Amino acid sequence: MTIRELSKMQHAAGGPATLTVVRQGESLGAKGDLDFGIELLGLARTGMIGPTLRLYRPAPTVAFGQRDANLPGFEAATRACRDLGFEPLVRKAGGRAAAYHEGTLIVDHVEPHADAIAGAKGRFAFFGEMLAGALRSAGVHAAVGEIPGEYCPGEFSVHGQDPADPQHKVKLIGTAQRVVSGGWLFSSVIVVENSAPIRSVLEASYAALGLEWDPATAGAVDDLVPGVDVAAVEAAVINTYAGYAQLAYADFASLRE
Repeated sequence: MTIRELSKMQHAAGGPATLTVVRQGESLGAKGDLDFGIELLGLARTGMIGPTLRLYRPAPTVAFGQRDANLPGFEAATRACRDLGFEPLVRKAGGRAAAYHEGTLIVDHVEPHADAIAGAKGRFAFFGEMLAGALRSAGVHAAVGEIPGEYCPGEFSVHGQDPADPQHKVKLIGTAQRVVSGGWLFSSVIVVENSAPIRSVLEASYAALGLEWDPATAGAVDDLVPGVDVAAVEAAVINTYAGYAQLAYADFASLRE
């Protein structure tokens, strides 16, 4: 999809004229990072902040879905996470367990919106394609769509194709959304570097939960394009967002005052 086509979709969705980009220099801890996203949503829905893009590298975390927490193996899964150096949490959004660490980039996009619920599914399609475009600009053969056996499966996951084996596809971006009266939060987790620990903790977690999946679907951008790092992917994401809105920049500290 071209930037022009994305722009038409953005215009139809009533996107913002200006988007403030904030880089969070350090993780607030697994729970603190998740909680701060919800805090930003509250600020947006009450008009305290405008459209904002928060980018950060998280602490090692396994974010379980609400359904996971009700399974008999949940306690065993959380122990396995801790044994492998990941903090287990239960997120408010749906889906199954997803893992991330310092080699991933998380993008939290919040906007105030009078009728946030109406455009919820369209945002998944729009931002999924937009982020796939960002990865393509970084050299990845990326596309939107669920791949068989992926962890935390989703219709609008972003996957990459292995150039050495076109039949092998790996999930690179998972997205989630929280919608409230007056605003929305769209979160994207981009796995960029060091996929092995993520694959290991997911294998242990899913085994404890009794959930089937294919570990070969868990990978990172640098598995497909060696040498690409988080900084390069962050630059690609910001550059792609420049086609969505006029960008402004602010210090992270300004969000916490």
